[in-house]
Amino acid sequence: MSSSQPLLMIGLPKGSLEEATRQLFARAGYQITVSSRSYRPVFDDPGLDGRLIRAQEVSRYVEHGFFDCGLTGYDWIQENESDVVEVCDLIYSKASRAKSRWVIAAPESGGIQSVEDLHGKRIATELVNTTRRFLESRGIKAQVEFSWGATEVKVPDLVDAIVDITETGSSLRANKLRIVETIMETNTKFIANRQSWENPEKRRKIENLAMLLQAALEAGNKVGLKLNAPRAKVAEILDSLPALRNPTVSPLSDDAWVALETVIDETVVREIIPALKAHGAEGIIEYPLNKVVY
Repeated sequence: MSSSQPLLMIGLPKGSLEEATRQLFARAGYQITVSSRSYRPVFDDPGLDGRLIRAQEVSRYVEHGFFDCGLTGYDWIQENESDVVEVCDLIYSKASRAKSRWVIAAPESGGIQSVEDLHGKRIATELVNTTRRFLESRGIKAQVEFSWGATEVKVPDLVDAIVDITETGSSLRANKLRIVETIMETNTKFIANRQSWENPEKRRKIENLAMLLQAALEAGNKVGLKLNAPRAKVAEILDSLPALRNPTVSPLSDDAWVALETVIDETVVREIIPALKAHGAEGIIEYPLNKVVY
């Protein structure tokens, strides 16, 4: 256990999000150690303790007060109809930093072309309650059954259609399925128990943790950039390179030169650095970031 009297009990997702979550906490400054086959993570912060459980269950345990806070998907908050505080969005997954979608999918060669074609059909999904509510809202009467996994392989032999989660749709296409409609978008959320949120000390800890996790995510696609530039060229550099917004400009011992430092999106570095060099910049250094706090 992390501490005999931790300030916060936190629920962390076990499974596909586990490693990505541990990496995120590490970038935020929190080391989490989990021994083999253990569901009790050890935090280097004595104010934290928690458990690893399935993301599908986190919101229920947060709502009921076993956890003060936790990380789970927006989809499972909705599926469980959990009454919790949604502290912040943390858009990440095991593979990317994009939102995922729950979609209705049917065989490419079948006759299901729209939601209306699902009347009287059988649908398999792990997101049963949300799927039923969606179909009811569209006036569709269909049989929705729970799927324990490997949902894509159940059509068309076992069910007529599925509702499954996807980021790119590649797995669905590989199984010769087409997306009929999107039910909802989802991403990881940091949530809190309502009573814990009303406790000033716990709320301050939760808000600080949320800020650092968001800062770690924000830094994931940005880099720091340092360079020396001729003073006479600074205005030209800033005008022609809009990515260098509000850089820090510092004098050097040679009055004809200044030092610039800024944070930019990593995707534009390959265009920015050659352009800076062409404008006379020297000593250009790119470095990774752990956190960016706005």
